[in-house]
Amino acid sequence: MNKISIIIPILNEAESIEKLINHLLKNSSEENISEIIIVDGGSSDGSQNIVSKFTNVKLLHSEKGRAIQMNSGARNASSSILYFLHADSFPPKGFDKFIVDEVTKGHLAGCFRMQFESNHWWLSIASWLTQFNWRMCRGGDQSQFITKDLFEDIGGYDERYFIYEDNILINALFARKQFVVINKKLRTSTRSYLKHGIWKLQYHFFIIHLKYWFGSSPIELYSYYKKHIA
Repeated sequence: MNKISIIIPILNEAESIEKLINHLLKNSSEENISEIIIVDGGSSDGSQNIVSKFTNVKLLHSEKGRAIQMNSGARNASSSILYFLHADSFPPKGFDKFIVDEVTKGHLAGCFRMQFESNHWWLSIASWLTQFNWRMCRGGDQSQFITKDLFEDIGGYDERYFIYEDNILINALFARKQFVVINKKLRTSTRSYLKHGIWKLQYHFFIIHLKYWFGSSPIELYSYYKKHIA
């Protein structure tokens, strides 16, 4: 029977991690979820203490870096399906059944469509576009399910990348024609847009995409990110 290991990388997520864990427990079934694994990259805001209150959640400690943390979670996962989730993204009710159903049908990887927690017209359009199985509409905030066998065959997340690691994995899945979009809405935070401004952040994301496609190295992408977004 296919079961799911949920893997969440965190770094100073005290404001959201308790809410997310409660959301996952409330909106899924023990029949499908074997474990929730939180991989902490060195939080200093009390995130670890919050996670430790949940006796049914595994807390791992890792070197900082989302790719490194998610790979660590995958290595320690016991299930046949891995579900990678950001700490500020909340999947729909029954998300576990939707994922298991897709894998049973032979769809070995994919995501949910996304809805930003905002009524801004541009973010509403961006959310609407995520229902289509187009490479340009994909990103890590939409979450990522993938069978453990396929994840290991690809080689996991590329740890050279401190940003853009989700996109690298998604590129590999599209190249293998192994990607499906579940037409149910995952809610995700707009905290980065509120911090930097919608158009400014969208511009910097666009530049990062361009830099990658024109051959910028992982270090160059991260340097741009640190300068303009971090």
